[in-house]
Amino acid sequence: MENTKQPSIISSYSSMIKASLIASTVAGVFLGILMQMKGMLTMLGGESLAIGWVMHMMISWIFGLGFGAMTLLSSRYYLVGFIHGVLIWVIGPLLMMPIMMGMGPMIGEMFTTAQLMNLVTHLAFSLILAALFSRLVNKPKKA
Repeated sequence: MENTKQPSIISSYSSMIKASLIASTVAGVFLGILMQMKGMLTMLGGESLAIGWVMHMMISWIFGLGFGAMTLLSSRYYLVGFIHGVLIWVIGPLLMMPIMMGMGPMIGEMFTTAQLMNLVTHLAFSLILAALFSRLVNKPKKA
């Protein structure tokens, strides 16, 4: 009889967390470069580019872990990535960022050109995250 031992729940969670953090680091750097080119990282760091990068990467890791948690509900990573991208767009530039800047929520502005571009960049972040996450959790195991 062949022994087909299932991975433990702990090792499954551990690999999900590791894949989430690695993939969100790469996706976060990609989005961070775009944000820096547009002069937006200093919005996070109070005029400090270094603090802006630190804050941006912390947010990327939190959002990456959220993506990983969502994959516990579905292994359709690109669909999860699309849904995740829309969610973080709503949470980030439509709610949290404008509220932190004293402007109030921007839900009424969601279909303006600027906010639709934000949607595209957040979808790109989440789909890059999904692609890397998929590769990391589905890589062949060493014998």
